[in-house]
Order: sequence, then structure tokens, then C-alpha cells
Amino acid sequence: MKIAIVTGASSGMGREFVLQLSQYVEVDEIWAIARRREALESLKDEVSVPVRPVCLDLTKEESFDTLSQLLEREKPDVKLLVNAAGFGKFGSYEKVTPRDDCLMIDLNCKALVMMTRLVLPYMRRGSHVLQLDSLSAFQPVPYITTYGATKAFVLSYSRAMNQELKKSGIRMMAMNPGWVKTEFFNHAMQTNGNEVQYFNHLYEACDCVRTGLHDLYKTKKDYSVHGLPIKGQVWLVKLLPHSIVMRVWLSQQKKAKNNKGLTVEGRK
Repeated sequence: MKIAIVTGASSGMGREFVLQLSQYVEVDEIWAIARRREALESLKDEVSVPVRPVCLDLTKEESFDTLSQLLEREKPDVKLLVNAAGFGKFGSYEKVTPRDDCLMIDLNCKALVMMTRLVLPYMRRGSHVLQLDSLSAFQPVPYITTYGATKAFVLSYSRAMNQELKKSGIRMMAMNPGWVKTEFFNHAMQTNGNEVQYFNHLYEACDCVRTGLHDLYKTKKDYSVHGLPIKGQVWLVKLLPHSIVMRVWLSQQKKAKNNKGLTVEGRK
């Protein structure tokens, strides 16, 4: 049985990957992983490919035992893995609890690595892995400190793993969007005062996912960036000393831009 696996599939970017992936890869079933069963069940009516809801909390160690047993029992041919699960918290370090800092590391880094390691033995030549990353991977970001650091890890891990996997014919790519209008902000803004209030460009999840899947299947890139302004920003932060980049970022946050209507409950 040929399958695709998508984590974080209950909302936002993860859900959008489930909706679009059949345009790029032919599978018999999609395993949609997240905590909210009701949201996963609703996907069945939105895609033509059968969806199997797999309710797991990827911050919990036992979830990987459950998935490992499921993979061993089904022995699927995994054509695509999308690691889209993740979250962030904005604001000064005093406002973000140590527990949330560690949960970001657990979900954004450890869970991504565990998912990748568990699934790779069930992949063959021609299979693909997409790691949902962030524009924040390219620079240190004050007041998005731990989240940005986790995404720097994802970028480095994904690019290095892509080189290692070439001999087996498996392709891995990081996807690095800028600001995307999803439920991500419902969590991120809980601890945010005015520390982060400047959002230069806001993109739709469907457009970012379309670019990411295109770049995964139609190019040889090891990371993908959506939008010309964001591509220009990546180019600049590679050239400039990070001390200057951080000063520019902090200066931008003194003036609010596009910061209204970001925390809408139930936003997809």
C-alpha cells in the first residue's frame, strides 16, 4: 500500500498539505496525524484519497511507540512524509514559560527527527520528505528566540540529511515560509505584548503549500521559499552580519504592521 503521512494535519499548513498532495504524488491512503480527531475526520470529505486519522500527541514519547507498531503491522510504502507539526510562542523570554520553551524543542525538533527516523525505513527510491520550516531559520530572532532556534535546527538537519539520502534516491527538503495566516498565531500571540508587532508580508497557506510541493517535486532545491520579497530577505540576511540583521528586526517591531485579525479561532 502506497501512503503519504502528514503531521500537524488538523489545521493550517498541515491540513493544506493533505488537501493538495494528491496533485503531486499518487497514494492509496493518507495518514493524517494530529491530536484532534474531529478535525482529522473532517478531512475525509475534502479529499478524494482515503484518509486515515491517526490521533497522536507528538510531544509524548508513547506516540512514537504507537506509530512504530502501526508501521510494522501495515508495512506501507511511504511515498511522502510531511512533518508540519509545530508551534511557537512570541514575546520576551520572561513571558514564555520554560515548559513552553522545552515543548517547542520537543515538537519542532525532537518529534520531527523521530518521525523522520521511524518512517525512512519504509521509504524507497523516489520517495520524498518535506520538513515544514520557517523564514526564522536563517537568522537569530529576538522575541521569537526559541522558536527561531528550533527552525534553524530543522534547516540544518534537512539539508544535511538530503545529502546523506541521495545514495538511496530519497529526497528531503525544508520549506521556509514567511508569515502565513493560520492558527499558528492563536498560540504564538498568547505571550506576546508589543515585542512582535511588525508583519511585513502575510501569505495564504494554500499558496505557500503549492510552492513547497512544486519545489519538492519539480526542482532540486534543498530548501524552498515562497514569495519574491521573502526570497530577497533570505538573500540579504545571508550577506549581512547577524548583528545588523537583528538591529533591523528590532527597529521594525517599534511600528505595528499587519498585526490585526491574526488570532481567529478555527482559522484554517
